[in-house]
Amino acid sequence: MKEIVRYSLVLGVICFISGTLLAVVNSAAQPKIALQKEEAEKLALKEVVPQADDFRPVKEGEKLLYYSAYNKSGKLMGFAIKTEATGYSSDIQALTGLGLDFNIICVKVLSQNETPGLGSRIEETSFLEQFKGKDLGSFDKIEAISGATISSSALMDSIKKKISETKDELQREIKNAK
Repeated sequence: MKEIVRYSLVLGVICFISGTLLAVVNSAAQPKIALQKEEAEKLALKEVVPQADDFRPVKEGEKLLYYSAYNKSGKLMGFAIKTEATGYSSDIQALTGLGLDFNIICVKVLSQNETPGLGSRIEETSFLEQFKGKDLGSFDKIEAISGATISSSALMDSIKKKISETKDELQREIKNAK
């Protein structure tokens, strides 16, 4: 009986030390992880609105609505909207670049954990290229990925929804920029 208690105490101490070390490492790594995510998002912003040099976040309270994209001379070039959708097996985060005519410049998937070889195909150039030049009225011309219709449809729907939600605000900003 004494042996069981002793082994239990030793195991408890080992678990406590391991848990504490894990918490310390996690808290030490958190700032680096946040910095890397921020840098990746900056690169993605430049990718979705390549003619812009400065991206200014537009927020409603703490919630990010979109980014306004400006060139070096301060001229409004377009917008970048961040979307999140629930795919087949994970959340899908994406950035979409919009021109001042509300046509899509580029779509970039920021993160997803969909099924490899199926849902993960939403990151393929052949799928994302279909968005270029499209506006809200022409999304029906974008073909979902065979075998990954839930993931590709979720991405399309999230982009359509976000454009619809922010369109009035974007139009006001375009009007004020002129």
